[in-house]
Amino acid sequence: MKILTLALLMIMGCSTNSYKKTVEFVDRDRFMGTWYVQAGRFTPFEKGVHNGVENYSWNEKEERIDISFTYNLDSLTGELKSVPQKGWIYNSKTNAHWKVSPFWPLKFHFLVIALGKNYEWTAIGVPDQAYLWIMTREKKLSRESVEKMIEEIRAMGYRTDEIVLVPQG
Repeated sequence: MKILTLALLMIMGCSTNSYKKTVEFVDRDRFMGTWYVQAGRFTPFEKGVHNGVENYSWNEKEERIDISFTYNLDSLTGELKSVPQKGWIYNSKTNAHWKVSPFWPLKFHFLVIALGKNYEWTAIGVPDQAYLWIMTREKKLSRESVEKMIEEIRAMGYRTDEIVLVPQG
């Protein structure tokens, strides 16, 4: 386990293509709630995601974000999976740079790189641009709507190759 952890930290920490741009400000309370995962470039642990849902809630006592990621594996009616995570606001001036932990001792940088004016959609990236999550408040969207979001992210200079669309039933 120690070797795996060290390898993951080295992989996540080694990047010559570091992306540091975030949105100017995230209203933390407004950001909390349910987000439907529409598309992205996912981690190996997220392959086969259908009905992906992220739920963020502010844990006042612990001063952190409690994150619940649920999805059906490999089909709209596949096995229901749940991945609890914890997040901390790393940049409290913007609230747009977090550290997220799927399990101790790992913590990864998450950047809110795009956010709709009415908090109707968001894009979360990572500094090495390996991963991307595009999420909306609405469960079902047209492919054209998702393509517009992808184009906006591309125009910001974030990698948009190898994007996978997430079926929402």
